[in-house]
This record gives sequence, structure tokens and C-alpha cells, in this order.
Amino acid sequence: MTKCRKLVRALALASFALAPQAAWAQSLEVLKSASCGCCTAWGSHMREAGFTVSEIDLSAAALDAAKAEAGLKPGQTSCHTARIDGYVVEGHVPAREVRRLLAERPDAIGLTVPDMPYGSPGMGEAGADADPYDVLLVRRDGTTEVFASYR
Repeated sequence: MTKCRKLVRALALASFALAPQAAWAQSLEVLKSASCGCCTAWGSHMREAGFTVSEIDLSAAALDAAKAEAGLKPGQTSCHTARIDGYVVEGHVPAREVRRLLAERPDAIGLTVPDMPYGSPGMGEAGADADPYDVLLVRRDGTTEVFASYR
């Protein structure tokens, strides 16, 4: 087998092996309340960014239990909890930060935008009157660090 043919074969096998993982990594499951419009708006933001989004409506108690089970602490939560490729995405996290999380693969629970800052995806228009906010990386020990800032 020639070098060129070996290279083509190796590239074809690599692309075949990576294709299912790449497609799966773009699937996002959103746990939310049935009555929350901003959760649905955030899902739309993620769809527009190319993610496949499935939304699951839960009771408030079940949603709180899912947040705790994910390892989120009080002060780290928002209105919806998403799961993607082994990570948790809590609240109104911009799609580009989710992509960065998936590309960098830090040893962490995931990302959070605590509360519901105005101007974050799904929470009104970003503009001069938008609230500044941080996207926090939640480490496995529960500590956080700033992953990105929006001012």
C-alpha cells in the first residue's frame, strides 16, 4: 500500500470514528419548568447556534433535585439546567462558551450563569442597558472561577 493510500485510509477511519462523537456532543438536554419562557428562549438561542435541543419539563422539586444531583450549590443556579457531553450548563450561558467548554474539556462539572441577568441569551436584548455578568466554571470540588465575562 502506498504512503498516500495509507494516509487517505487513516484519515477516512479517523473521520468515521469522530463523526458520531461530534454529532452527539452537539445534543443538549434542557431540564426546565413548563411555564418558563426564558428557558425556551435560551433553547432557541442554542438551536440558532447549531445545537440540537430537547426540552424536558419538570416540577420545581424535580428540577431542584436535578441541580443538586449535578453538584450545583446554592448561588450557582438559575432557572434551567442543561446537560451536554458529560457537562452541566446552568442558566443563560452563551452558546460560544458552551462550544469553548466542549473544545477545552476542563475537569469540571460545567458552566453556570447564576440568576437571570438581563441581556444574557434568552433574557432580553443585549445592549446598553444589559446587566454585566460572568460565566462561571464550576469545578468538581464545587468552587468556581470566571470562565468569561460579559460587560
